[in-house]
Amino acid sequence: MTAEQKTNVALFLDMAGDYLRDGYKRPSRKYSFSGDQVSPICSDAVLTEPPVPASGETGGSALEGPGVEDSLEAVAAEVRGCTACPLCATRTMAVPGEGVSRPLVLVVGEGPGADEDASGRPFVGKAGQLLDKMLAAIGLSREQNCFIANVVKCRPPGNRDPLPEEIAPCAAFLNRQIRLLGPTVILCTGKVATQALLKTDEGIGKLRGRFIDYGGIPLLPTYHPSGILHNESLKRPVWEDLKLLRTTLMDRDETYIN
Repeated sequence: MTAEQKTNVALFLDMAGDYLRDGYKRPSRKYSFSGDQVSPICSDAVLTEPPVPASGETGGSALEGPGVEDSLEAVAAEVRGCTACPLCATRTMAVPGEGVSRPLVLVVGEGPGADEDASGRPFVGKAGQLLDKMLAAIGLSREQNCFIANVVKCRPPGNRDPLPEEIAPCAAFLNRQIRLLGPTVILCTGKVATQALLKTDEGIGKLRGRFIDYGGIPLLPTYHPSGILHNESLKRPVWEDLKLLRTTLMDRDETYIN
């Protein structure tokens, strides 16, 4: 084989290995062939294996994801072009998420509504406005120290709950975001998001009010803001959850001041 043919074979094997291992193509290596000797010369990028998730995480392989060359921008671009489930045919805009790149809190909801579908931004309708007030009450905001995302990135028709076959393709996007963001705490709003992340059928009423380990990250379930809009009796338990979140942030991050 010529040196060019050997190079093409080596690059193909690298690519195949990347996709079989973690579904993500890492930066290409450069090869220098001399006879039967092969000496890989790494490019400027550092080629390392993805971090191993903490043992005993609740979500199974929840934090498995791509290597160090990934970025929030890359995830957002892939979300906007995704056609992996039927929701792509009915969406106006996909909603990757927004906020700071190294948040204290990652807020996870179930999926975009009509306002989010029209704007491409998460939690901007009435429930989103309430969420902003909830966060502000304990010194948090999407502009300063939070990132907001959903378990599905496209609006289910009629704002129905997303189906398992719609949640599954989006799981990789959320997993990558969690890996890249490295939040101090995850605040999971509502039954759908909580059950999707924790892979449980237990109701939100039983799950809320306590932290659950999620791959080494404390995850706090609470009621969805839309639930509060329909049932004001949920205000008190949500406020108790927010106070618990505030106390935990004070204990875990010295940059948090409330």
